[in-house]
Amino acid sequence: MITKTAFQTFGFIGLGLIGGSIAKAIRQYYPEYDIIAFDKNKESLALAVQEGTIHTACSSIDDNFRGCNYIFLCAPVNYNAAYLSQLKELIDKDCILTDVGSVKTSIHKEVIRLGMEESFIGGHPMAGSEKSGFMNSKAHLIENAYYILTPAAKAAREKICAYKEFVTSLKALPVILDYNEHDIITGTISHLPHIIASTLVNFVHDTDTEDGLMKALAAGGFKDITRIASSSPVMWQQICLKNGENISHILGQYIETLTKAKEQIDAENETALYSMFEDSRDYRNSMPNSSAGPIKKQFALYCDIIDEAGGIATIATILASNHISIKNIGIIHNREFEEGVLRIEFYDEDSAANASKLLQKYRYVVYEV
Repeated sequence: MITKTAFQTFGFIGLGLIGGSIAKAIRQYYPEYDIIAFDKNKESLALAVQEGTIHTACSSIDDNFRGCNYIFLCAPVNYNAAYLSQLKELIDKDCILTDVGSVKTSIHKEVIRLGMEESFIGGHPMAGSEKSGFMNSKAHLIENAYYILTPAAKAAREKICAYKEFVTSLKALPVILDYNEHDIITGTISHLPHIIASTLVNFVHDTDTEDGLMKALAAGGFKDITRIASSSPVMWQQICLKNGENISHILGQYIETLTKAKEQIDAENETALYSMFEDSRDYRNSMPNSSAGPIKKQFALYCDIIDEAGGIATIATILASNHISIKNIGIIHNREFEEGVLRIEFYDEDSAANASKLLQKYRYVVYEV
């Protein structure tokens, strides 16, 4: 079991946004632990050493990784499988080998093929950022985020309990799942929405008027519901390829629901249409807001302002003078489905909550997302 008094050594293969954030969290809560890392980006390693996040920067996966209590595979999915074979001869029976990928089946199959099931417990911290790389990593990135664990069939219960306890100590929320179940769940609540958002944006692009009226009017709600279409094309290409079988099956099921909705519209079935919107509203409203999920949460609010010179500048000054940073701010010209004239986006939940209270104190009418 992980304890504050037991010395531990942690190895990282890849030190980008997620790997760097986990390493920084370990350094914050366990300053006495030894952390070593390998990354192809030498600048990231140098920065990590300079900041004191890691002790040893490795130029390759070598003997430095012998004796590690934990090794985190934080490289792109395609590389992680290749790194497994290099680590096989370096890890001992007590080491917990894990990854941080959002698709689990492929790496679990490689673990089985290499006979490394006793050591492997898959990991998926459901956290992220619009920015990438070690320079944007933060110790609190995984705080209050779900952290899925997918133990291999031969992983000892003691190892699973130790890893779960360790994740909890980093202020994340561990959830244990079978790796197949994980890929079906994330395929439905994360991978499918990204595909829907991307295809919807492409549909508008392909069917837009010659003068681009759809694009011009697609402010506010449309941009909000398709926000995730701005994610990394490379990452989502790889996710679709690695979780292709599940995604294809889920897409087939979803297409059936779209066909059913079309049939209800064609039949002018008032009862069925009302139920569709009522059921979706009630189910969405029942979803918790407190923890991070696989899709990055937005922290924004809307407020009413009078159309006069300096209106936006006044709000920006009020927030800045109270040390609240604004990520984005702008007038919503298409307000068919939104309340409020001005939309303000923040970097974190606390900033949004504090801004709401502050603006209401100054008699602004605020609508929280």
